[in-house]
Amino acid sequence: MKRRDFFKAAIISSAGMSLVFKHDLSPAKGINASVFDGREGVRCYQGPPTDTIDTSISELLKIGPGPSSSHTVAPLRIAANFRAAMEELPRQRLSRARKIEARLYGSLSSTGRGHHTDRAILAGLLGEKPESCDTDLMQELGHSGRTDTISVQGQDFVIGAETIVWAKVDHNFPFENTLVMRLLDEQGEAVFSRQYYSTGGGFFKWKGQPEEERGEPVYRYSSMTGFKKVAENENKELHEIMMANEKAITGKSEQEIVAHLDLVLDTMQEGVMLGLEEEGLLPAPFEFYRKARHIHQQALKMEGGDRFMGLVSSYALAVSEGNAAGRLAVTAPTLGSAGTIPAVLHLMQHKLNYSRDAMRRGLLAAALVGFLCKNNASVAGAEVGCQGEIGVASAMAAAMITHAGGASLQATETAASRALMHHLGMSCDPVGGFVLIPCIERNAFGALKGYNAYLLATNEMLSQMWGGLDRTIAAMLETGRALPRAYREMGTGGLAVTLVDC
Repeated sequence: MKRRDFFKAAIISSAGMSLVFKHDLSPAKGINASVFDGREGVRCYQGPPTDTIDTSISELLKIGPGPSSSHTVAPLRIAANFRAAMEELPRQRLSRARKIEARLYGSLSSTGRGHHTDRAILAGLLGEKPESCDTDLMQELGHSGRTDTISVQGQDFVIGAETIVWAKVDHNFPFENTLVMRLLDEQGEAVFSRQYYSTGGGFFKWKGQPEEERGEPVYRYSSMTGFKKVAENENKELHEIMMANEKAITGKSEQEIVAHLDLVLDTMQEGVMLGLEEEGLLPAPFEFYRKARHIHQQALKMEGGDRFMGLVSSYALAVSEGNAAGRLAVTAPTLGSAGTIPAVLHLMQHKLNYSRDAMRRGLLAAALVGFLCKNNASVAGAEVGCQGEIGVASAMAAAMITHAGGASLQATETAASRALMHHLGMSCDPVGGFVLIPCIERNAFGALKGYNAYLLATNEMLSQMWGGLDRTIAAMLETGRALPRAYREMGTGGLAVTLVDC
């Protein structure tokens, strides 16, 4: 079959596909080491994790300003948290403070300028929230010489460029992306401070943070293996388990959860539509032009598989370009990978005619994959490279379209595993620290790989497959730890070096 005919057939048939092995929830197989002659002492898979996952969907799929979840959204949230902590300080202690200081370490210091980390911190101190952030204000905060005054418990503090300290890139903190917020007195001594960590996808925590009170999940699992056992024992579908847990963990009603899912879906769709109408340069110190609109227009002139690939690529580029310009987007699982899932989602709605309810179910499947990757490895480029961003996004997209189409849990797992597997080893090497090269185009490739993983998983003999999602996530973590630091969002290796002339 010709390539064009293959993709054409896939597009026509995929939406209504039903699978054999509907109830095959057997554990993913591993290959016994004994079959490999002459390999004594070979390391083997140690089995799936055992901790209970209690992450919520609203934590994973957040809305915030681009271009980065770990370098923009999390610092904004951190600064807002620090200001809230200032409001709770004893008045006498706060009265000794004269200055707010934000010290950035590691990748935050190395690539924070290109990711607008300084602007995000100032916006958070000014009271902005990620989901409703004034993106025009964010741009203005980047102007040199500008200062603003905030009032905390009736005491005024001036904030501006001097608030930000670009501290050491090399450090001994437990997380690469570390931000120390301090209140200083007249002598420069700390009156109050917190050591924060941006852990990827807009998540953050701080040293000494008390255990957060949250509901216990109805269905306890820590791995895909555990999740499949729950599904089998309880005779529940993936989306039913995810919805029940979300209600229990957050205390929200199903209506409230559906409203958040719809907000995520609408934000993603809006990002595609807006991006397909925009042209011109993206903000950067070098010329970098938007290409989504042009790629989309060219794809409409094509036929078959070429048309399909061009359209999906244009959808991913559209969202990623908007994110790079600072527009609100969804951490899916990060903002660096914000275009991958929306591209497949747009395809599902506008080309494959999936219902709204099917897309919600698909988003719950994507969230499951995101939970497993976040809790059992990482979704931070600064921790495991771009495999944790684009790779995880591709796996989430693959699971989304597979489950939304009515395929089995086994097929959904296989699709996610294959998409992630073929991103293993991907470094994070943004040129100049900007989410432009190679980040934007990687979203297009991630979307196409996610769709291809879906095609493979829904057309192969699943009972003959080796491995599974848990094993692939473990491989991602091991690979990420082995990546040299220069290739984990430092902007000091790979393309970040070879595309720059001295």
